[in-house]
Amino acid sequence: MEAIIIEGGRPLRGEVEVGGAKNAVLPMMAASLLVPGPVEIHNVPRLRDVTTFLDLLREMGATGGYTNHSLHLDASRVTSHEAPYDHVKKMRASIYVLGPLLARFGEARVSLPGGCAWGPRPVNLHQDAMEGLGAKLTLEHGYIVGRAKHLKGNRIVFDVSSVGATGNAMMAAVLAEGTTALENAAAEPEIEALADFLNRLGARVKGGGTKTITIEGVAELQPGVTYENIPDRIEAGTLLVAGAITGGEVLVRRVRPDHMTMVLSRLEKMGCELEVAEDTIRIRVGAGGLKGVDIVTEPYPGFPTDMQAQFMVLLCMAEGVGVITETIYPDRFTHVPELRRLGAQITLSGNAATVTGTGALQGADVMSTDIRASSALILGGLAAHGKTHVSRIYHIDRGYERIEEKLRQLGARIRRVAED
Repeated sequence: MEAIIIEGGRPLRGEVEVGGAKNAVLPMMAASLLVPGPVEIHNVPRLRDVTTFLDLLREMGATGGYTNHSLHLDASRVTSHEAPYDHVKKMRASIYVLGPLLARFGEARVSLPGGCAWGPRPVNLHQDAMEGLGAKLTLEHGYIVGRAKHLKGNRIVFDVSSVGATGNAMMAAVLAEGTTALENAAAEPEIEALADFLNRLGARVKGGGTKTITIEGVAELQPGVTYENIPDRIEAGTLLVAGAITGGEVLVRRVRPDHMTMVLSRLEKMGCELEVAEDTIRIRVGAGGLKGVDIVTEPYPGFPTDMQAQFMVLLCMAEGVGVITETIYPDRFTHVPELRRLGAQITLSGNAATVTGTGALQGADVMSTDIRASSALILGGLAAHGKTHVSRIYHIDRGYERIEEKLRQLGARIRRVAED
């Protein structure tokens, strides 16, 4: 086990670069199963989730590897259509292989997914989409077992806008017979990137990044494609909050500001001054200091649930009261008790958290519970007076590459240590 130790109260200053988007590259890795040959993806972060997914693909018979932030994948010799529990329990994104396996091979056996230890995220939307395309699914001993002689295009209306289900349905539909229309589809940048990636492979996807996506099925996809992954908008947002919460000045490079409109809007409303260019964002806190705001998490282009925990700790350093209403995962508040250990004043009522800013936090021993909670606790430690000890940081390595090195580059007193 490892932990992160932070000596807080030090303004961060300097420049830092954002890596590739994990939530975009994982479905692309699954999409490689659709292709009878090699594909290459650049700007891939070195994260535990990426290596876990790579191990899963290799278990199924795909070949390839990871070098210099690039993935080389070849699914031409896939021999297994099973995603076993030992791999899938480590991350929910493993469900992404369901659609590609059914589309290319006509069968799939995928363990029900695991991942972060908060909240139910049911797979029924994935199942409904596959059945809408003609697959026959059963649940057998903890596995989704699917068969489809030929998938057929159909109109699929999602009850809830779901990034995972939209991506899975889109990947399945590219090899289905006829035309598929996905309505109330997720419009996140990661879905737009997946649509772009599939089109580079020869798919016919229109409307990626909108609420209605149309796919005309093709007989097969073409290997030999090289693709550049998009920047990680959540990592970018986290680094911007790090600059603001410490009262410093940080320039974040290799970003897509157009993917972060709501996050940037909330930062400005809280009193941050932003200088936004084509692929950089500079942040500092204005003369009036940080002010409390209300935040409601919503599907893109609304405020992202994956930035909720980071803004909660930022509100702790602001003047006044801010209410965060979590509409995506109503019980995503496991970080609240740990933030209270740092001195945060937060009350919970249903899916709403009321944060009373104190302008000060104190270092303490805290424990990580998921990826974004980990980043929030690190942010809290950066702002707090004294030493903060964050345990169970294996979560952070699922979503952030070398976060302690990037923060140290900005002047943070932060280190990773081994624990018994």
